[in-house]
Amino acid sequence: QVQLVESGGGLVQAGGSLRLSCAASGLTFSRYSLGWFRQAPGKEREFVAAISWSSTNTYYADSVKGRFTISRDNAGNTVYLRMNSLKPEDTAVYYCAADPRVRPALVPKGYYYWGQGTQVTVSS
Repeated sequence: QVQLVESGGGLVQAGGSLRLSCAASGLTFSRYSLGWFRQAPGKEREFVAAISWSSTNTYYADSVKGRFTISRDNAGNTVYLRMNSLKPEDTAVYYCAADPRVRPALVPKGYYYWGQGTQVTVSS
């Protein structure tokens, strides 16, 4: 049974930082690309960042480029999202997801497995 469990969300002031973690089990972690998505109330789920199997390639939404960093630890079966210079518009539930392709999809449809999400709230 595949499980993805996010943690690290919370309430932070604008300009602050958070690091999200996503621990995976039940899959060959190193053979999955990983992505982070977010969904704000009343909005569709949107792409945030993704990383390929061996971390060779990373991808970011324009809205987070330069502020967020995705990384992975294949030995520990964990993917991270470091978020700096947070803005109120970053407020959303953040989800991690796993894609079995070498090159990750940049849309939700491409992902096989999803976590339950972690809430990030940025106050102004």
